[in-house]
Amino acid sequence: MPEHDTVVFIPAWNEEQNLPAVLDELAAGLPDADVLVIDDGSTDGTADVARAHGADVVSFGENRGLRAGIAAGYREAHERGYALCGRVDADGQHPVEELCRLLELVRSDACDVAVGSRFATGDGLHPDRYEPSASRKLGIGLLQKAMHVRLGRPFHDPTSGMAAVNRSAMPVMAEPYASGAPEVEALLRLEAAGLRVEEVAVHMRERAGGHSKLRGSKAVKLVLTVVGTLLFFGWLRRRRA
Repeated sequence: MPEHDTVVFIPAWNEEQNLPAVLDELAAGLPDADVLVIDDGSTDGTADVARAHGADVVSFGENRGLRAGIAAGYREAHERGYALCGRVDADGQHPVEELCRLLELVRSDACDVAVGSRFATGDGLHPDRYEPSASRKLGIGLLQKAMHVRLGRPFHDPTSGMAAVNRSAMPVMAEPYASGAPEVEALLRLEAAGLRVEEVAVHMRERAGGHSKLRGSKAVKLVLTVVGTLLFFGWLRRRRA
């Protein structure tokens, strides 16, 4: 059994510039949690930087993509015997104090999974605290409507990369992902498994590097991918099996 009951994992591909600040923030804000970096075949110093800042590292021999990194993080958390698992992205968007709130909700058994949301309301956070461009706003609106139809309830930020889960949810989240929208596929799996998912309003920072998935042609592609995942979820599960 691990010394600590909580692990936080970070999927990372060529993130040597952004990782130090993210890892230092986690060390200061969650000193009793272990940190695992899933190095997705990086060609820079991502793995060395992660180890130098005290994180454990699982490295792929080649770039497999985000969905493989997500599955590996939850699989490692479950196989290593952790009671709680958090996920943040390597781009610096996710404040550690917000992740702490999600972990505490799961620890208190208020839910099995807590997902940090940029667009939900609550805890003094206004729903319009982010001002996306017109194209992003259209993409976000379409995603929200599609998730509402599929889940039967509102879900404001289905592609959020900030989450906390308990041991019941880890194996569900660790199964290989068949779609290009792994966070959405995970939500559908959790619903099918009867697990409790809470969407929590959080503050997120602007990303330190890279670009949003909801820009220009990427926005169109992501919306189509999410809608396809929602429509063909049953077929994707059979294909994976």
